[in-house]
Amino acid sequence: MLITKIYQPDQIQAAAKELQLGELVAFPTETVYGLGADATNQQAVKRVYLAKGRPSDNPLIVTVANQAMVERFTGPLSGLAQKIIRQFWPGPLTLIFKIKEGSLPEAVTGGLKTAAFRMPANQVTRDLIAAVGNPLVGPSANSSGKPSPTTAQHVFHDLEGRIAGIVDDGPTQLGVESTILDLSVETPTVLRPGGVSVEELEAFLGQEIISDKHKVGQKETPKAPGMKYKHYAPSAQVLMVKTGDWPEALAWAQTKSKAVAILADQNIITTPGLQVYDLGSDVAAASHALFAGLRHFDQDQEIKYILAQTYSQDGLGAAYMNRLNKSAGEQYFSKTLNLD
Repeated sequence: MLITKIYQPDQIQAAAKELQLGELVAFPTETVYGLGADATNQQAVKRVYLAKGRPSDNPLIVTVANQAMVERFTGPLSGLAQKIIRQFWPGPLTLIFKIKEGSLPEAVTGGLKTAAFRMPANQVTRDLIAAVGNPLVGPSANSSGKPSPTTAQHVFHDLEGRIAGIVDDGPTQLGVESTILDLSVETPTVLRPGGVSVEELEAFLGQEIISDKHKVGQKETPKAPGMKYKHYAPSAQVLMVKTGDWPEALAWAQTKSKAVAILADQNIITTPGLQVYDLGSDVAAASHALFAGLRHFDQDQEIKYILAQTYSQDGLGAAYMNRLNKSAGEQYFSKTLNLD
């Protein structure tokens, strides 16, 4: 079995050599940990799909160290694109551009004529990419469909023996993935909410952003991750709980002993004797803690249900609820549910 090495931030040259040889190395970002492979190496990229168990028609984000790396594949960027990059890069915003034909492997693009690019705010990873000399693909470094990893330990748990290494730079700051903004179409369109809100984008650009195209059909190739397949799901059934339904949900949870866990601000859970993972007091804290909380409860096989706190879908709440909806399969707690 492959031995997965842990690299510290001062060991990125060694990690870069692994990537140059076509190996897979996970890296930190401000959002979640990414699974890196040289984006220009078709065989290395194919191994990312195998390591994650990811469908091969789900395109990969290309992670870059600078704007020049993007323009290798797109040609000169438009004034609008450069304006957005100056404001939001490095940071949790992924941009989709049309690319030169054949400039990136089909394993990266899913056969599309576009590709998604991001420059992470994490300096260690930008230095790693620069040391490799090519951009890296960077899907979340987890088993496909499971909660995204916010620590190197999460990555190790999922991918030990399947990847060459992990660059450990501690816990991530945001905890949810980047916003994906499609600039290959006439009107900028958000394909996945994330760390930059639609409201922020609209305020900066002074124009309306389309933000309701988060899904595609089963026979379509998605333009971006998170649009087609179930994501972020622990083994237990997640049930979203609306604010007014908590009294009934907690009363039901008390009848289930250890089979039910709670993912919420601990200050709103006054019922004693329940397993609670504290999401914190606001949506920013909840977004940071969501994946870690799902993974925490995933370690306990007795847990059959996870009751999770909801937020309004504005600002960062859109990103939080997007991930929570996918974790729950859009299932809310209700007294009408047939829960054993």
